[in-house]
Amino acid sequence: MKIAILTPTYSCFSGPDRVAENEAKEYAAEGHEVTVFTFRGDIKASGYSIVQLGMPKNATLERIYRLLFFADIFKVVKAVNRLRDYDKVVSFLYPMTILAANAKKKYGKRYTYYNVGVAHAGLFSNVFEKLYMRLFNALTNFTVRNADDAVSISKFLADELKKETGLNSSVKHVKVDSNKYNKKLSKSKIAAVVEKHKLSRPIILYVGRISPHKGIHLLLKAFRIVKEKIPNATLVVVGKHTFGKYSKQLQKNRGGVVFTGFVPDEELPYYFGACDVYATASLWEGFDIPAVQAQMCGKEVVAFDVGSHPEVVNKGILVRPGDVKGFADAIAKILRK
Repeated sequence: MKIAILTPTYSCFSGPDRVAENEAKEYAAEGHEVTVFTFRGDIKASGYSIVQLGMPKNATLERIYRLLFFADIFKVVKAVNRLRDYDKVVSFLYPMTILAANAKKKYGKRYTYYNVGVAHAGLFSNVFEKLYMRLFNALTNFTVRNADDAVSISKFLADELKKETGLNSSVKHVKVDSNKYNKKLSKSKIAAVVEKHKLSRPIILYVGRISPHKGIHLLLKAFRIVKEKIPNATLVVVGKHTFGKYSKQLQKNRGGVVFTGFVPDEELPYYFGACDVYATASLWEGFDIPAVQAQMCGKEVVAFDVGSHPEVVNKGILVRPGDVKGFADAIAKILRK
């Protein structure tokens, strides 16, 4: 079978893109001919093909282009025509859902929507970001209504999709490679991480995009409370900065906080190995791959009781959403065991 997987970006730093990568590898391993269609990305293909459609490189223009992709009629028509030879189209995220919906309408292609979720607009503080996310969510819902079937990466997202679109979906939790993430990681490589960043123990770790809905500002507030109780504590924040103004605000008061930026796949497991507790103050999560990776490495997780966290966090403490003091107390409790 020829299968087309559509995802706006195909990048190492993006959780949804990692899910798309998992699906591409899984289909290819089953013997299918797989092609990933994306605007751009840096994930390398293994056993399948990648087609990059291109889009503006400027961050602001990129977001506008993605939102208004339907207006680029020439590219939409050209991409849809390329899907004519495929048996199945699997689409992740708007605006690639436009291509999948049109491929079904024009050529009768089977359209599967892979639901990795869209963060709620209310989680963003900037009025333009709120508007952008509302439009993004509305356009997503409009373009998935004619899907033949859907897959959600958590029950939480399956319920959200049903409520917003009436579309039923099966639940398929994200697979994490136990060969990479486990309790038997190299001690020398873990020590190298600690030495590289001159970290003092105990170490609190966060991995993910630096975005407002990820609650990094709340994590920093909680960390300051932890520091009052455990002065030597260090917070390590791993991830790509995707909101410039937000990132600048976060780094104004960074005593004891290390921002590493993006960490390559081959190094990331040892950051989990190095930490004493994993903490995420995210205010919305469709799944939360890093929380699962941390637990596979034997680390306890502190997280807000939101989104998919009740499904995926089984070793650690879930805290009432927005309770910064309670979050800090939970971290300190684990560190003092």
